[in-house]
Amino acid sequence: MSLLGRMVLAVVLASAALSAAAAEDYPEHPVKIIVPFGAGGPADLYARYLGQYLQEDLGQPFVVEARPGAGSFIGTSEVAKAAPDGYTLLMMSNTHTVNETLRPNRPFNLMRDFVAVAPVNYSDLIMVIHPSVPANNLKEFLALARSKPGVLNYASSGLGTPYHMAGELFKAMSGTDIVHVPHKASGDARTAVIGGHVQMMIDAITTTAPTVEAGQVRALGTTGKTRSNLLPNVPTVAEAGLPGYEATIWLGIMAPAGTPKPIIDELNAEVTKVVTRPQTKEAWAKQGAMPMVMTPAEFDTYVRADIDKWANVIHKAGIKPVQ
Repeated sequence: MSLLGRMVLAVVLASAALSAAAAEDYPEHPVKIIVPFGAGGPADLYARYLGQYLQEDLGQPFVVEARPGAGSFIGTSEVAKAAPDGYTLLMMSNTHTVNETLRPNRPFNLMRDFVAVAPVNYSDLIMVIHPSVPANNLKEFLALARSKPGVLNYASSGLGTPYHMAGELFKAMSGTDIVHVPHKASGDARTAVIGGHVQMMIDAITTTAPTVEAGQVRALGTTGKTRSNLLPNVPTVAEAGLPGYEATIWLGIMAPAGTPKPIIDELNAEVTKVVTRPQTKEAWAKQGAMPMVMTPAEFDTYVRADIDKWANVIHKAGIKPVQ
């Protein structure tokens, strides 16, 4: 081997040794989990749940910091610029995979600037309408929407959110023309539907189930592959009249690109340990959330596939990218 070759090999071996040593001692001080969404939302709540158990297991604080704003760009950009040492993590969701197509002028590229660590969980959504809408089930609502193109509205918490994309997927698959009415937050959108100002919303089942049970809104279907244990009497959208329809909210952890693989592997193992605990499964099931378990490589593949899925929906629905 040439002198140059030996020097390159020495550098590679030294780098690997440093990475392994860093992982062996990790974490040596507090770790930040940046949530680029509003405090009190699903990402924030589940990040805090994870942080509590990661702190207990790893002996260092896992501090959750909400950095909402600019459609998740503020917090996400902060993590993208952070040192790739495992001490700054991103709690991301499928809002990020949607934005890869919907918002081309992002200050970051998800699969270039981040590395997949581990998924966390997913939750079904639920399609609800105001009781004044003359439809008792999904088939009747589809007939109504098709007879009145451009007349009915649906609410969301903003462009690119899972609620928005679930609505666009519904429109694309059902051939309906329902007008999107974005709001600043999911609570505002929910209030608009309960108040009858907007006719329909595809919302998080965890927060909407109580309004269904109270009769404030009428449930037409849940969006998972199987019925939700929160509202077992409500059919899925697929079985109620739109075969093949499925939409969820999912959450995951990513780290800045360049974070040593041993640290990524350790974090993946620790997150997996938390989400597979019996008490976690039991607590999350009551909230309508299901744990997700994948290796970093599997999660990387999952994120890339989700980017492609929503790019296809955006193009088919004719949604114009946000500049």
